[in-house]
Amino acid sequence: MFNHLFSPITINGLQIKNRIAYPSLGLLYAYDRKLNDRYYHFFKEIAAGGAGIVTVGPVGIDYLGSGIVTLALTDDQDIPSFKKLTDIIRNEGASPWIQLFHAGAYSYPITIGNQQPMAPSALFSKYSKSMPREMTIEDIKTTQMAYADAAERAKAAGFDGVEILASAGYLITQFLSPVKNQRKDEYGGSLGNRLRFPRELLQQVRTRVGKDYPMTVRMAGNDFVPGSNTDEETPLIAQAYETAGVDMINVTGGWHESRVPQLPMELPRGCYAYLALNIKKAVSVPVMASNRIASPRDAEDILRNGFADMVNLGRVLIADPQWPTKAAQGKENEIRPCVGCSQGCTDSVFSGKPVYCIGNPRAGFEGERVIKKSASPKRIMVVGAGVAGLEAAVTASQAGHQVEIYEKRDRIGGQIWIAGTPPNKQELWEFARYYKAMVNKYQIPLHLNCTVSLDMIRGKKPDHVILAEGAQALSPPIPGLDEPGVLSSWTVLEDSPLLGKEVAVIGGGAVGVETAMFIAHKGTLTPDMLHFLFAYDAVPPLKLKEYMFRGSSRVTIFEMMDKAGNGIGKSTKWVALSNLERYGVKVMTQSKVLSAHNGIIRYENTDGIHEKSFDTLVVAAGSRSVKTLSAQLEKENIPFTPIGDGVRPGKLDDAIHGGFLAALNV
Repeated sequence: MFNHLFSPITINGLQIKNRIAYPSLGLLYAYDRKLNDRYYHFFKEIAAGGAGIVTVGPVGIDYLGSGIVTLALTDDQDIPSFKKLTDIIRNEGASPWIQLFHAGAYSYPITIGNQQPMAPSALFSKYSKSMPREMTIEDIKTTQMAYADAAERAKAAGFDGVEILASAGYLITQFLSPVKNQRKDEYGGSLGNRLRFPRELLQQVRTRVGKDYPMTVRMAGNDFVPGSNTDEETPLIAQAYETAGVDMINVTGGWHESRVPQLPMELPRGCYAYLALNIKKAVSVPVMASNRIASPRDAEDILRNGFADMVNLGRVLIADPQWPTKAAQGKENEIRPCVGCSQGCTDSVFSGKPVYCIGNPRAGFEGERVIKKSASPKRIMVVGAGVAGLEAAVTASQAGHQVEIYEKRDRIGGQIWIAGTPPNKQELWEFARYYKAMVNKYQIPLHLNCTVSLDMIRGKKPDHVILAEGAQALSPPIPGLDEPGVLSSWTVLEDSPLLGKEVAVIGGGAVGVETAMFIAHKGTLTPDMLHFLFAYDAVPPLKLKEYMFRGSSRVTIFEMMDKAGNGIGKSTKWVALSNLERYGVKVMTQSKVLSAHNGIIRYENTDGIHEKSFDTLVVAAGSRSVKTLSAQLEKENIPFTPIGDGVRPGKLDDAIHGGFLAALNV
């Protein structure tokens, strides 16, 4: 079914079993630059899942360019620990590769002993919030040699190939960019001069590792930074890399500081494959595509349509390391989804914390969260088929327990259907697909349209009850919010009722922002409409943009705090807030709603008390736990475990991880 995806490919004489690569992703499983058991367990799981290439990294080539939070291969004493890792990866059937990097101006001073970072030019970095010093010629030569030294150690450690990181805004990208490189010597100015640093570096690495050793480079297809390299210049850069001895080119999107989303679900699946094709047209070596390649069909289509020769599956394989094996076996419905939320991966790294996955409770905990068959299987009653209850049911079944699920509604998924309703959030519905497949796989009896009572539990006599009662929308004690016509955000997202021209959303946290976006999006052009009108020049482009972002309602958010978006992940909050502006949503911060009678909101801000009339009022003020059965079971002699929002309203990872751990601890 996926013939292209699972065909072999040869890279400089090295045969790779399929076209799937796990790329380098920062994990932060150590703060001493050293490998440890957590890394070994993680990469063992990734390699066992069936990927052709498993890339370890990023791995620093010196201290100033990587600091204490990144793995490093800066000394021969590091070789044995990496040799242990390459043996683990190879024994699981994958080809071990390594990515070498230097952050340049992106180095955080706190991670390099409060030293000053170095970069091509002394320009303040908004990313690291620091001023680097300009590299001397001696710095340049020393750094190039450090890359070659590290590559030689990587070969000695048993890696099948080495990748040089030249994307995301790190050191090599800084040399290439006219925005970051303002040198006046032979390493600055023209594109040819700016290419000198990476070209010399690659040539030195090639000399050191030999002509038959695979070497790749990961590059930006477009920096997506004003004034920097675009997809006009990047093919020329790729050609220079090929001339310098690169055997394959790994193409990704822009920099970390780009204002174009690179990873979250806002980015359509496979959107940046066109960048890989742009490079592929310019070179003769194989090319990899990256960024938001979520499903086997997405990956197969990229290869089948000639966009690239291989695909990178990064966060996708963190969400489910078995993705390749399941795809090869025709079990793609059983793939645990990566929904592009960026919470457990990108947000964690940017906060200096280890990577985990909201949807995969074992990611990052492979050595400790092990599902074992129970020595004394129990009859378990799972009440509630939201994601918490579903994860608990599937995990308990995998552990050998006899499980049944009871759900009061007519479908599984719970609040996931509400959470996935706002624009660009539909990926969240993939959890419903996954859990449906797993319930079927383990033949777990599922009782829909079934409200569970205490008497029913008494009659069933389970050994243990896992209780996922969920939550209800919360309405704050503001006069007027109990009047007819006032809607909750849950009702708006679930039922999509007809709304007025002027809509107020009371509450500007994560739910309020997403509800406002859903409302503002109603009545705008769909992608198909836009494509048609644009293709036929039916409407001027500026007018099309207006129709894209101005719908049937004007929306105003009222938020008491000084900023909106509380509860949205660090790496995606800017996307959400910029979308509010793009769709014309007015955000009233530091605005306390005093009353809301007859559609008239009376509110107080720093300028005093004001009134404004609206056609529709929507309340987005959070939720409260439902504890009906849990309160009753506390008085009974029936063992039970409350999970999910029934314990306290939380995020998706609280529900999924909580359900998993509850089942593990039965």
